[in-house]
Amino acid sequence: MTELVRLSKRMSELGLCSRREADEWIARGWVRVDGTVISELGSKVLPHQKVTVERQAAAEQSKRVTVLINKPVGFVSGQAEDGYTPAIALIKPENRWAEDEVDTQFHPTQLRSLVPAGRLDIDSVGLLVLTQDGRIAKHLIGETTVVEKEYLVRVQYSKPGRLPDADLRRLNHGLSLDGKKLLPAKVTWQNEDQLNFILREGKKRQIRRMCDMVGLKVIGLKRVRIGKIKLGKLPEGQWRYLREDEQF
Repeated sequence: MTELVRLSKRMSELGLCSRREADEWIARGWVRVDGTVISELGSKVLPHQKVTVERQAAAEQSKRVTVLINKPVGFVSGQAEDGYTPAIALIKPENRWAEDEVDTQFHPTQLRSLVPAGRLDIDSVGLLVLTQDGRIAKHLIGETTVVEKEYLVRVQYSKPGRLPDADLRRLNHGLSLDGKKLLPAKVTWQNEDQLNFILREGKKRQIRRMCDMVGLKVIGLKRVRIGKIKLGKLPEGQWRYLREDEQF
């Protein structure tokens, strides 16, 4: 490979930061290529060239926070829409979980560039991640992510009897959405009216649409895990910081 690539893209590929962070660091003169400071946005490099960042960049990155919320029904994951409140509005001192083990003090500046790393529908509840760290966002929602997301889904079958085993197998592997075959999932019964879904992708309203295809109506949906991070005892409507020893 000898093709030139954008420096910001190369930094993202190397796992140094997100592209947005890369552009910020380049503009500040915090990035070197083969030992030379590169401060022009849009600069390109060859894949074999050595890319390093100044200590100021690492220090700033270490101050970036990641927040876990137990999102209630009625809040949207991202920007405010149709009069609905975004989940970020829940991040205020009075909603912080009393059992949060992180000693970080909340400050309103932490809300800057705090973006959801994945969506959770307005009528769904459970674990939602908001982060200032581009590396975490890329890990959770990048094109190549394989991070599992686990959901408890209360359902109602629209036909007499129970869901046939053949349709349960289709939920696991055999459905397509928007003309594209879904990745294999792990779908099992928790009890007579609740399914456990483990997915490695997150198309819009994916679980509800999958259930609809086999005659199941979703009554309630709760995300309980993202990667290695579990919702645990975090109360609905409250939040906590991701600990340094926690990884997705």
